[in-house]
Amino acid sequence: MKIVGIDLAGVEKNPTGFCFLDEKMVIKTSLLFKDEEILKEIEKIKPDVVAIDAPLALPKGRKSLYKRDKIHFRECDKELLKMKIKFFPITLGPMRKLTERGIKLKKILESKKIKTIETYPGAIQDILKIPRKSKGKEKLMAGLKKFGLKGLNKKMSDHELDAATCALLGKMYLEGNYIAIGDPEEILMILPKPI
Repeated sequence: MKIVGIDLAGVEKNPTGFCFLDEKMVIKTSLLFKDEEILKEIEKIKPDVVAIDAPLALPKGRKSLYKRDKIHFRECDKELLKMKIKFFPITLGPMRKLTERGIKLKKILESKKIKTIETYPGAIQDILKIPRKSKGKEKLMAGLKKFGLKGLNKKMSDHELDAATCALLGKMYLEGNYIAIGDPEEILMILPKPI
């Protein structure tokens, strides 16, 4: 089982958290910047799944992120609202660049027959009762260790820890221990089964 988790940055000049999780539950993380670097690492690993923290689809009926439109939420976003999980809408300023980049990466990966899923570390952490990074990196790391992740260390950035959270979700996905929220005609967001 080989899994990649990505905490994608909205633009290439900002660091993207990248995590490789192997079958022994050992993680290796890094910070990457350019799409080429991300794709090169993924191709080297040849993962069973790539779990990305970024919107990977527009809301149904919305043609552009930049033209004025009344449609701001996808069905999976509405489900997050019902679950009382906080997130930024994809039409909010900086989220537009992230959404654009996420959609582009997903298309490239799927053209290479690499299974790519959308997830959200904040929601994963809330569902699994792991403290979010805003509560402190040490608490987030301790929460991830409880779920069996090995190789975590204090030098890891927030981005790497969120990427590790995405990788953990990728493992749950491959094991069938997940829920898929949203509209399949739009996109399904993959999250853990509630504890």
